[in-house]
Amino acid sequence: MSNSKNNNLVPIAIIAGLFAVFGFVTWINGALIPYMGTINELTDAQAYLVASASYISFVVMALPASSIINKVGYRKGMSIGLIVMAIGAVIFIPVASSRIYWASLIAIFIQGAGMTICQTAANPYITILGPIESAAKRIAIMGIANKAVGALGSLIFGALLLAGIDDVQEKLSVVSDEEKGILLDSMAENVIMPYIVMAIVLFIFGLLIRKAPLPHVEAEPIKESKDGGTARTSIFQFPHLWLGVLALFLYVGAEVVAGDTIIKYGLSLGISGEDAKFFTSFTLMAMVGMYALGIVLIPKYLKQDMALKISAILGIVFTACIIFTTGYTSVLFVAALGIANALVWPAVWPLTLKGLGKFTKTASALLIMAISGGAIITPLYGQFVDSKKAALIAQGIDEATALAEASTSSYWILFPCYIFILYYAISGHKVGMKE
Repeated sequence: MSNSKNNNLVPIAIIAGLFAVFGFVTWINGALIPYMGTINELTDAQAYLVASASYISFVVMALPASSIINKVGYRKGMSIGLIVMAIGAVIFIPVASSRIYWASLIAIFIQGAGMTICQTAANPYITILGPIESAAKRIAIMGIANKAVGALGSLIFGALLLAGIDDVQEKLSVVSDEEKGILLDSMAENVIMPYIVMAIVLFIFGLLIRKAPLPHVEAEPIKESKDGGTARTSIFQFPHLWLGVLALFLYVGAEVVAGDTIIKYGLSLGISGEDAKFFTSFTLMAMVGMYALGIVLIPKYLKQDMALKISAILGIVFTACIIFTTGYTSVLFVAALGIANALVWPAVWPLTLKGLGKFTKTASALLIMAISGGAIITPLYGQFVDSKKAALIAQGIDEATALAEASTSSYWILFPCYIFILYYAISGHKVGMKE
């Protein structure tokens, strides 16, 4: 067993590097959303389409990605995904700097498509690289790489994209249309250099991973029932899988709401952009701390289903705290959702893939499709904010107060997400499983 662990150290480190790339590209959305909202003069609902464009690609591309992985294998699939991500970054540079919003969303979608291919390969690979009972520990290691680098990316892009955003927003209401255009065009140019660097790094990593020393792995075959029952012949014969897909869909929605809305939420409460640009990193570092705890506790002291139960309960409690507090305190509870969210992904994957055998690759594609929760729930939150804000203004409440109140109360959307995750942790992951 010890020798097996040592043999897995190099592939684990390589896949951790891949998850670091995922984290960087994913969590810059926290800064990109208010940035794109400002330079394109968007409503909240429109600005959150940045998240939608990225995450909806997981629905469109997951099954094609699974087909690609089946044909070329895990390693080449990861390489292809990284190169597609690099192409998306290259396309984003001219369209975003020209403030062509719809084309910017297409570029973000292409990056998301590349990430879908990578994720469809990397997640099942790390899950079945060792014993299924310790899969959550390995995935937690991936989570640390993902969120630590994601926090770094959020800080870097927050500093580069949101520099001077308070002054820009203040000037927009008083300058002429011509001056406004010049001001926004100047701010739009901030994306050029960081995206050039990103594209180069993604392309180089895509070439390098093609030659990486990653061993071939396959899921264990399905165990037949002791009573000699009929073997399962379809993915639809695993109800625990479909419940797991829904749980992951809701989880990703909750995670993206916590990470991608927190900067804009802080701004809505009157907190300066100089301070708010750090908020996404608060959420991600909370997740890193919880991942580290998970590595120590799972599976020796804490089973994967129990970790999921605790996470769901914390999510419910922290959501209530967001709604019933104000100012920095409320923002900190949004960041605290990182604690609640950290172990959900590591726990749901092994609980869902357990016992799927030859169906593992297809099931993984379905779980990757569930990442689209970030495309649905995040803009839904933005829509609730816009609707609530309009209703409050109609009642005579000033715009700033209405925005703050609407932004806070709309976090109620997280309650049903965590309630279903709790159900899956308690009994949903056992539905249809044969002893």
